[in-house]
Order: sequence, then C-alpha cells, then structure tokens
Amino acid sequence: MMDEHYWDDIFARFGAAIASESRTLPSVSLIAEEQQNPYHVLLSTLISLRTKDEVTIAASRRLFELATDPYEMVRLSEEEIAQAIYPAGFYKTKARNIRLISEILIERHDAQVPPTREQLLALPGVGIKTANLTLNLGFGIEAICVDCHVHQIANRLGWIETKTPTESEGALMQIMPKRFWIPLNELLVRFGQVICRPISPFCSRCPESERCPKIGVTTRR
Repeated sequence: MMDEHYWDDIFARFGAAIASESRTLPSVSLIAEEQQNPYHVLLSTLISLRTKDEVTIAASRRLFELATDPYEMVRLSEEEIAQAIYPAGFYKTKARNIRLISEILIERHDAQVPPTREQLLALPGVGIKTANLTLNLGFGIEAICVDCHVHQIANRLGWIETKTPTESEGALMQIMPKRFWIPLNELLVRFGQVICRPISPFCSRCPESERCPKIGVTTRR
C-alpha cells in the first residue's frame, strides 16, 4: 500500500543508494542553490532541455555572468545569448526565447517571474516540466516535475501506468502526498543517472529490486 510510510521508506532508501555516488545535484538544482532566484531557475531549466547536465550548468553560469535580470538580458542580442549558452541543444531557439521571455517579464510582470503555472506556460518555450520545476525550485510551490527519468522509473516500478509525462504528472499527484512532490524530481533524476538507468539498469544495486516488477526492462545488470 502506497501510504505515507511507503513514500518515506522509498525516499530514504533511494537517497541512501545514491549518497555514495560522486555525481552532484542536477544542474538546475545547483543553480537554484547558488542563486535562489526564480529568473535564474526558469532560464537554466530552459537551457537544460535536451542538454546534458554538465553543459547546462556551464552555459547557465556563462549567461548569468553577462546578465542577472531581465533588464540586463534585453540589452544583449540573441547572438550574444546564443554564444553564451552554446553548445546547449537548440541554443539559437533557446536564445530567442530567453530574450523574448525577458521582454515579456518587463512588459507584463514588473520584471518578475510569475508564480503560477498558467502564467509560466504562457511564456515562449515554457512547457509543463519547465513551469513545474520553476515553481518547485524558484518558489517552493508544490508541483510534480516529470522528466524522462521520473516518467520511466515511476512506470518501471509499477507506481503508475501511463504513456506520456503529462499523464504521469496527474497519476503521481493521485498517489503521492504533497510533501514529496518537490523532491521527487531531484531524487529520481539522480537515481536514474546512477542506478535505474534507461537502458540496462543496475538492478543488482537497487534497494527496491526485490519488489520492483521491472516493467519494460529487457536487460539489466
């Protein structure tokens, strides 16, 4: 039964399993810790899409050395932003969206990142994952951020049975107490990077291996 005790146990055991790994926090979590700034969280999350963590953190830091708020960002050209975040995936499109978002924040939100999902989703290039992670790490607002790790691992463990991350978000909200919503993404991203990998997961190192139905797993280590 997935009650409070079940989730406490899962978070404790998964956390212990990855505690000895040298891998640091996900890139956006690091930016959130360093800056404690919703604007930086929003932009670094945009940069992180289809981009490796090590590229994201370096690109974000380069960008924030040039501009720390929307007013400074709009003084940069798209080309300057693109050069700063290269080689992030789709860096030219992201540069255009970063500048557009900054303009919109100045014009409509007093240069502040809005603290609601609906307002965030209205910004260029912002999808559900980006909106929820901004709410989580930028404002401490409870939302479940579902990326590829969260979607795959939750289905692999049999917690939910869904086909898309959007479906997974709704399904997880139904079964998981709110106090776990914010830390879920960070936990499963790290767990998915080092143990429950997309291909050939290290089931031999997983603390949930005996109970896990391993849905969709064809080869494992």
